[in-house]
Amino acid sequence: MNKNIFHLLVVDDDDRIRELVKQYLEENQFLVTTAKDASDAKKKIEIVKFDILILDIMMPGQSGLDLTKDVKKNNPAPIILLTAKGETEDRIQGLEIGADDYLGKPFEPKELLLRIMNILNKTSLPILAEKINIGDALINLKKLNIKINNQTKKINPQEKKVLEVMLRSPGKVFSREDIGKVINISKERTIDVMITRLRQKIELKPRNPKYLQTIRGSGYVLWIE
Repeated sequence: MNKNIFHLLVVDDDDRIRELVKQYLEENQFLVTTAKDASDAKKKIEIVKFDILILDIMMPGQSGLDLTKDVKKNNPAPIILLTAKGETEDRIQGLEIGADDYLGKPFEPKELLLRIMNILNKTSLPILAEKINIGDALINLKKLNIKINNQTKKINPQEKKVLEVMLRSPGKVFSREDIGKVINISKERTIDVMITRLRQKIELKPRNPKYLQTIRGSGYVLWIE
């Protein structure tokens, strides 16, 4: 199996929903296992390491909420709960006991897919070191500063967010729109100014950048030696 394929467990006592969800997620390149109730799910969780568990709350026997409690005792897999619309108390309780997200029934399969991708994007991010060297610059993400040429330059929280995203994908070109989504800014001029300021803090020669470069017509890229 390709190491980039994620394995999901879908637990629901409704045969039709189980199969529809399985078919849709497999069409979107996931490996999917199903279970008809909590007992069936536990047997499969014992032998397979799933990337995400999708659990219906209302099932015969043990409920999805109780199954969530049991799973969270020794399994770090993220959990999405499927809840009846309007069951606010179940949703709140589910989040309180460790569920990562919930989706009300009936739902569009695409919305479930988006929630799955959102969780995977968060949990699959590589952990960044507290201090990172880019050429002559030493970036301290915790202290929000960059040391270069015997000078310490402050970075603000927005600059930190941009750096974190670019440091996780060195060599990837980020469009202005990509960067704008990270810091919730849509004005291209504001984004350009931020990149210029970051460049001044990272580069020895900002007018001839070696690491934080502009790709004409595409956006910006960060190179790390």
